[in-house]
Amino acid sequence: MNAFHNMTSSRTQLMMARRERLLGPNNPTFYEEPVHFVRGEGVWLYDANGRRYLDAYNNVPHVGHCHPHVVEAISRQASTLNTHTRYLHDTILDYAERLTATFHRSLSTALFTCTGSEANDVALRMARTATGNRGIIVTDFTYHGNTTAVMELATLLPREDGFSTYLRTIPAPDSYHLEPGEATKEDMAARVLQHLDAAISSLQDAGHGVAGILLCPIFANEGFPDLPPGFLQSIAARIRAAGGVVIADEVQSGFGRTGAGMWGHEYSGFVPDIATMGKPMGNGHPIGGVVTTAEIMHAFRTKNLYFNTFGGNPVSCAAGLAVLDVIEREGLVENARKVGEYSKAKFRILAHKFGFIGDIRGAGLFFGAEFIRPGERLVADAKLAKRATNLMRENGVVMGLIGRKENLFKIRPPMPFSRANADHLFEVMEHVLSRL
Repeated sequence: MNAFHNMTSSRTQLMMARRERLLGPNNPTFYEEPVHFVRGEGVWLYDANGRRYLDAYNNVPHVGHCHPHVVEAISRQASTLNTHTRYLHDTILDYAERLTATFHRSLSTALFTCTGSEANDVALRMARTATGNRGIIVTDFTYHGNTTAVMELATLLPREDGFSTYLRTIPAPDSYHLEPGEATKEDMAARVLQHLDAAISSLQDAGHGVAGILLCPIFANEGFPDLPPGFLQSIAARIRAAGGVVIADEVQSGFGRTGAGMWGHEYSGFVPDIATMGKPMGNGHPIGGVVTTAEIMHAFRTKNLYFNTFGGNPVSCAAGLAVLDVIEREGLVENARKVGEYSKAKFRILAHKFGFIGDIRGAGLFFGAEFIRPGERLVADAKLAKRATNLMRENGVVMGLIGRKENLFKIRPPMPFSRANADHLFEVMEHVLSRL
C-alpha cells in the first residue's frame, strides 16, 4: 500500500511540475494532495488509478457527469451545424423560449454568452444603460466572475489596486455570527439594510447614482445564511426607489438547486430585473446567459452593439435544451428538495455527536455546516475544517469549503444526488469526523 501511495504521489508531483511549467505558477488546485480525475458518470468521479469518488461538490455537471441525453444532444448538433447567432437557427430560439418560460412573466428576453463571468459583465452594462447611472452595490465578501469589470466587484479576493470608485459594499448577511446587540437574524437584516441605505446615499452624493445591486439570491459565496422572510424584497425595493435595478446571479443557485423552484430568487422570495446564469446551463458545455425584461433588453440593444461569436451557438443551445429536458423528466427540483431535507437531518445527528459542528444550513442540494472550536459556538475553526475536507477526499468524497473564515463545509453535488448517496456521504463523514 505504501509503495502504491508513493508511486501515486510521485506521479502527482511530476504532473504538478509540468502544470506549473506550462500553465504558470499560482494556478490553484483542490486539496493538499491534488486528485487526477479521468472519467465521470452520474454523481461519481474516477481517478487515474480507477478509484471511485462521490462527487459532493460540482455544480458544472448539473444533471450528472456525462448524462447520456446531454451527450447525445451535443453530438447530434455538432455533427449537423455549429455557427454563431448572426445566422438564423431554430435551436437558439427554441432554447430562449424554453428558458424564459421558467422565469416570471416579466423576464421574457434572453442573451447568451459563453460563461457566467461574461453574463455578469453584460448585466452590469445593461444596468448602466437602462438607468443612466454608474454605481454598483455588492456585499463585502462576494465573487461574480473574472472579466476586468466583474473582477472589480470581487470583494472576497485581495486587491492591490483597490476597488472602483463606482462600487459600494454592504455587509454580507450572516445569520450565525451576529453582531453585538443583535439577538435575531431580523436584527442582522435590519443592520444590513441600514448599510444599504448608506451605500445608496454615498453613490448619489458622489454623483454616480445607483445603477443596481448584484447579488446571489442565496448568498452562496458568503456562506448561504438563513435569511428572514422579506429581506430580499426590502433590498429590491430600496434599490428600485433609488433608480437602480436588481441583478440576481443565479450561477450557483439556479436550475432547481434550492429545491424550491427553478431559481434561487424564487426561494428567496423576490423577482429580479436581470438574472444571470453560467456553469450548470450546458452540463459542462460552455454556455452562460442573461434573462431580463423586454424594456431593459430594448434599451441595451438600442444603445449597444453586442454579439458573441460562440455565445448561444446551436451546439450550446442543444446542450441547454437537453439539460432542461433532464431536469423536468427526472424530477430533479423535487429531488433536490427531498434529498436536501434528508441530508440536513442527518447532518444534525452528527452535530449532536461532535462538538465541533456548529450551525447547519442551506437549501436543497446546497448545504453545509460550520466548524467551530468545541464549547465556543462562535469561534470558527478553519484549520479543522480544512483537515476534514482533505480527509474526506482521502476517503473518496470530494467537497469544498466556503465562507469568510473558510470554516464552512460546502456540499453542492450534481442534482441526481440520491438518499443512498447521502447515506454514503454521511457514513464517510462520520468516519472522518471521528478521526479529528
